[in-house]
Amino acid sequence: MLASTSREGATAAPKLPSAIEGPTHIKRASTEKLREVFLKYASHKKDGKLYMTGDDFVRGFLGLFPETAYNEESVKLLAGIADTSKDGLISFAEFQAFEGLLCTPDALYKTAFQLFDTQGNGTVAYADFVNVIKKTTLYAKLPLKLDGSFMERYFGRDKKRAINYAEFSQFLHDFHEEYAMEAFHSKDPTGSGYISTLDFKDIMVKVKKHLLTPEVKDNLIAITEGKKVSYPYFMAFNSLLNNMELIKRIYLNATNGNRIQHITKDELLHSAQIMSQITPLEIDILFQMAGVIHQTGRIVYSDLSNIAPEHYAKHMTHRLAEIKAVSSPDDRSIFIQILESVYRFTLGSIAGAAGATAVYPIDLVKTRMQNQRSGSLVGEVAYRNSWDCFKKVIRHEGVLGLYRGLVPQLVGVAPEKAIKLTVNDFVRDKIGTNGVIPLYGEILAGACAGASQVIFTNPMEIVKIRLQVAGEIAGAAKVRAWSVVKELGLFGLYKGARACLLRDLPFSAIYFPVYAHTKQMFTDEDGYNSPISLLLSGAIAGVPAAALMTPADVIKTRLQVVARTGQTTYTGILDAARKIIQEEGHRALWKGTAARVCRSSPQFGVTLLTYELLQRLFFVDFGGSRPVGSEVKKVKTVEPTVFKQNADHIGGYQAAVPIVNGIETKFGLSLPRFASSIGTSASSAKT
Repeated sequence: MLASTSREGATAAPKLPSAIEGPTHIKRASTEKLREVFLKYASHKKDGKLYMTGDDFVRGFLGLFPETAYNEESVKLLAGIADTSKDGLISFAEFQAFEGLLCTPDALYKTAFQLFDTQGNGTVAYADFVNVIKKTTLYAKLPLKLDGSFMERYFGRDKKRAINYAEFSQFLHDFHEEYAMEAFHSKDPTGSGYISTLDFKDIMVKVKKHLLTPEVKDNLIAITEGKKVSYPYFMAFNSLLNNMELIKRIYLNATNGNRIQHITKDELLHSAQIMSQITPLEIDILFQMAGVIHQTGRIVYSDLSNIAPEHYAKHMTHRLAEIKAVSSPDDRSIFIQILESVYRFTLGSIAGAAGATAVYPIDLVKTRMQNQRSGSLVGEVAYRNSWDCFKKVIRHEGVLGLYRGLVPQLVGVAPEKAIKLTVNDFVRDKIGTNGVIPLYGEILAGACAGASQVIFTNPMEIVKIRLQVAGEIAGAAKVRAWSVVKELGLFGLYKGARACLLRDLPFSAIYFPVYAHTKQMFTDEDGYNSPISLLLSGAIAGVPAAALMTPADVIKTRLQVVARTGQTTYTGILDAARKIIQEEGHRALWKGTAARVCRSSPQFGVTLLTYELLQRLFFVDFGGSRPVGSEVKKVKTVEPTVFKQNADHIGGYQAAVPIVNGIETKFGLSLPRFASSIGTSASSAKT
């Protein structure tokens, strides 16, 4: 049972995710909805009223302990959290009251308090506390004495004093620290002030397991460099892990919010002295941890995320599917990497189609404006501006006219956006180290993505453009996509490909780095991007990329459109650029800039938003890197409780299972899952 050590600059309560209304509270469910859910699970009838049994509540409703050989005592203890009358049954009033408790900002502490308040009188007595602690896996692994001076300070010398909730919250904080100190002394019977590295690892795995990420747990011996561990080092090590969220804030203060900047020990130490009481020894240990992982002598924000214990609230994010393709990154085979590319390609196709459909009318207006010639040979212009074009299309061709050429656009845009997103992610994965990618790597990844998409972009663009401009001539024969394809042939579909490459390669080289850095700016204090921040990041990044590439887009459009009688024809990129400037002036190269920005900016915003949300909803862990800022939870520090998110977990009950998990991940308290004795390995699984 461990709470974060109070430090100057630390926040008192953790931030919950998007299920929140207001700064601290989850929105409560209505009485009618709660009653409907309660009656669905209540199986015991008494005096004409229905009640939930412990099994109904813990195993049925919460979905915990699904095994046949479950530990009945653990179920009874957890059910007692809601069963305030302690009669073995949970009434609707108790069910509703617990839902209200879960909506409070200190729900985790209150839930833990009610676990130990086995008498239901609003206090915890010494006997109650000892009775529950002795049933935990913590005590089974390291059964230390529970009647020393520490316990006397809280419960009195005669152990007759009961403590209330406020006192219990402090006791809960101090107890685990005391337990760790007792564990150290038990490994140092001579009082030398040192323990061996193996004893250090044994204590950390048994007593402080909830603080250990896989990276830290696997390197405990390496972090200490094989030397004996002193008591100050032991205390500083645990204090550091307790305060990793504060360390993150210290890092962000040192980098002015930049999460990809590498900083030295001196830079972090300087920031720490300004913000908090983090000691130089703790900073030394932090760099020892980071050094074992990647040995650069500097740290970056992703290092802190790999070291920091997971917060229970991260479990409140819902996923429709979650698959772990490999047990560890070391298991990534060529086949797994191919599957990862297929996975990203599929999601990219869906995202690309969504983005293209959302902005297609703007794209049609942009194309017609760019194709509109000015000069004595052409005659009067058809459209005064983009808005005039938009109105005339609706007036003469109907609303569906705004979607002329959409079908071939979707046929082409799905693989086009998919290959672009997939190649960008692939190259970033190969160039990046520990999630950090240099700027040149970001530009190179974007350029590769832009170049790769031309194989799909050019045929799609040339067909789409000819369909879009076909409606400009009243009474003209209807043009269909297949007839355009047959007329052009295979090589004709790649007419203007060099111009397309000239546009798409620098576009992506600009877009993806700007998107990555803009997204980083919009992350919250936990490094997480909300859907709104993803949409804004994608839209903002599209503005400079689209605007700066307008001349290349104008040239591409002129090369791909069939010139009508009297209009100038072009033989290539340079010829088109020269003739456009001579006949129409330099400004002609920037025709449709506003429409292009208005189309590309929201299109890429919608596309990237859809792409990243799909990765969150249908999460597959292939062992590679994950989208920065799109992680809804980090790698788990301990094995998770096996449960499915229940649609009946409404209101405060959205937090019920995460908070039960949090009793271990924050306080280090676990109850045996199986019916066998808690000393066995099977029973060491967490609640």
